[in-house]
Amino acid sequence: MLRIRLTRMGAKKKPFYRVVVTEQRQTRDGSFVEIIGHYNPTTNPPLVELKMDRVRHWLACGAQPSDTVNSLLKKAAPPPSVAAG
Repeated sequence: MLRIRLTRMGAKKKPFYRVVVTEQRQTRDGSFVEIIGHYNPTTNPPLVELKMDRVRHWLACGAQPSDTVNSLLKKAAPPPSVAAG
């Protein structure tokens, strides 16, 4: 089963993360299928860059986001617009 999750990059005490699509049983920093974004928690505010078209593609293919990526997706996605009238 495919999973959308974070893989750690960067130096000691200066982490940043790639958002990747990988097999569920792979190690955290193991091989992956595709990089679909970046997350940098050290900036103020934290920087989240996602390729939303690729995220939608992998979700449609059945990939499950991890809890952390799920919260990042909620923050990165614009709120749905409500039609007035």
